[in-house]
Amino acid sequence: MDPREAVVAVTELTGARAVAAYPLTDNVFEVDTDDGDLFVAKYDARTAAVTATAAGMDWLAEPGAVAVPQVRGADDRWLVMEQVEQSPWTPDAVAAFGRGLADLHSAGAPAFGASTGPERAWIGLAPLTCVPADTSWAAWYVTDRIEPYLRGAADRCLLDADGVHAVEQVCARVDDLAGPPEPPARLHGDLWHGNVLWTVERAWLIDPAAHGGHRETDLAMLSLFGCPELSRVLAAYHEHRPLADGWRARVPLHQLFPLLVHTVVFGGTYARQVADTARAALRA
Repeated sequence: MDPREAVVAVTELTGARAVAAYPLTDNVFEVDTDDGDLFVAKYDARTAAVTATAAGMDWLAEPGAVAVPQVRGADDRWLVMEQVEQSPWTPDAVAAFGRGLADLHSAGAPAFGASTGPERAWIGLAPLTCVPADTSWAAWYVTDRIEPYLRGAADRCLLDADGVHAVEQVCARVDDLAGPPEPPARLHGDLWHGNVLWTVERAWLIDPAAHGGHRETDLAMLSLFGCPELSRVLAAYHEHRPLADGWRARVPLHQLFPLLVHTVVFGGTYARQVADTARAALRA
């Protein structure tokens, strides 16, 4: 993509006079303005993805629990936000992130599946349904977060019969595996390490797939895809707002969702991990 398109987008959406853009990835640009401000402009041809991301960032920022870059403008293709000047994390920033994430989750959501964005959204390159559910978390998790991606993986032969059976067993036993009931938490929804930016003082969250869910899902995703000093993050979280007994044993249950998404998007390289994770969830 031509960086000049990012310059035009920032100028039109923010009112600032953008003068140069530098690609960070194929569709993300750092944009300079004539008064020295820096923006990040992200292009996405999927209008629902732009709308969902912008709405999700505002929703996560609302409680003031975690740092989220301010959205400065958006249309049907471009999202413009303030730039975060990254620096190495510190122990204080790690602990603050754990406590802030706990407070974010505690801010809650109207229902499992609820969001402030479109009902048909995206998580990365995969479609994501964000429809409020009048059910338990376990029932919603199976219906909206496991079965759609399991069907997609099975229909495309990305997951073999044994893997499909293992996940189906989890679905059948989910009420027993889910742990004690919890109210809907305000989730980032795509909380892997690439969506956590660090500065000396704090962590910043970007690119959410925000919705109401179970708080253990965000933590399980951090564990699955890595996070600096994860044990300190979890310790600070648990000390600030304790997790229910048995939460460590439930990590595989919550990891099934992102692993199935990755299987559908990236192919069968994740299939063995899906099957192994489902069996681990059944042993909990």
